Amino acid sequence: MTERPLAGRSLYFVGIGGAGLSAYANIARAWGAEVRGWDARETIFMETLDGLELDVGGEPEPPPGYEVVVSSAHAGRVEGRPRADLLAELVSLRRSIVVGGAHGKTTTAAMIAFALRELGQDPSFVVGGVVPQLGGNAAAGAGEWLVVEGDESDRSIALLRPDIAVVTNVELDHHATFSSEAELAVFFAEWLDGAPAVVRGWELDPVELELAVPGEHNRLNAAAARAALELAGHAGAEAEQAIAAFAGVDRRFQLVGSRGDVTVVDDYAHNPTEIAATLRTAREQAEGHVIAVYLPHVYERTRHLAAELGDALGLADAAIVTDVVDGRDAPRPGVTGKRVLEHVPPATRRGWAPAPEDATTLALAFARPGDTIVTLGVGEPWKVARAVLEGLPG
Repeated sequence: MTERPLAGRSLYFVGIGGAGLSAYANIARAWGAEVRGWDARETIFMETLDGLELDVGGEPEPPPGYEVVVSSAHAGRVEGRPRADLLAELVSLRRSIVVGGAHGKTTTAAMIAFALRELGQDPSFVVGGVVPQLGGNAAAGAGEWLVVEGDESDRSIALLRPDIAVVTNVELDHHATFSSEAELAVFFAEWLDGAPAVVRGWELDPVELELAVPGEHNRLNAAAARAALELAGHAGAEAEQAIAAFAGVDRRFQLVGSRGDVTVVDDYAHNPTEIAATLRTAREQAEGHVIAVYLPHVYERTRHLAAELGDALGLADAAIVTDVVDGRDAPRPGVTGKRVLEHVPPATRRGWAPAPEDATTLALAFARPGDTIVTLGVGEPWKVARAVLEGLPG
């Protein structure tokens, strides 16, 4: 497919530095739109936006004649179209595979897109993480398929009408949106019922393939990816070989580097299940102690899951927790990262770091040769990981 269905459109993205909107912006310009954008600060995802005119800081100022697309993080800042509405339009323009779920949806969607490319299908894709093997977090291929990571945090995945719907797993992670896991399960069930073909990841056994990405959680992600590929007409050894060659997504157990015999890993894990999976993987690979550095990002999650988050961090030998950083929701009285730290088991060494810079200092103080430091959370823990690496003795 070579048509440019958005040709003649001019789009201004408010929140363009986010994982989602940066991806939408990239695919929109590839499909012919004139694209510009704004964000409050520079982010790692802006590295994928080469050649675009970006406004950073201050307030967004859409040029005359541009349609405005607003991320959920900046809703109400300016008048515009919700980002979910644009994504629904993109999904309607191709045969599509949409992946949702509490955990693993970015990796699973990226795995599917990579495998389709390896199988000669040249798909378009929009995922919430940078995929080095695919050259970014979005691309417009010439093939018939569009692979998309959906989002249940604001129920926007319900707007997407794919040919193949995938839900990796069901677990309550967005307490401000869903009152219970039962409500979330009904929500996903209704969405799956509306698709011609579906994958229910929790019904699948982990693959037994030798994968390039570590951990039991990735064997489950691979099982969902394989099932989706089968529904798309790609079963058998070639599809499995493509899945096995997938090397991962940035900020998913990403090796930042090693220095002074200390290894630094960065991971997007931000809820108890994901943190536990990441730390178990680190434990399998570490020679010495595992030091976890967690940056909370959502007050409601911190309030509801402080005990579970603390228990998960207890899988490390040392746990450093910051206060809520760049909170996505409004502050709650008495809700700080200290709540999480208080629930870390006493057998684990604990460190309170009010700000990310304090976390860097503590991690460097805790580290010894042979140790592995893992930064965890949404947003910019990667900055702490890089700072730690730079601060380690050579």
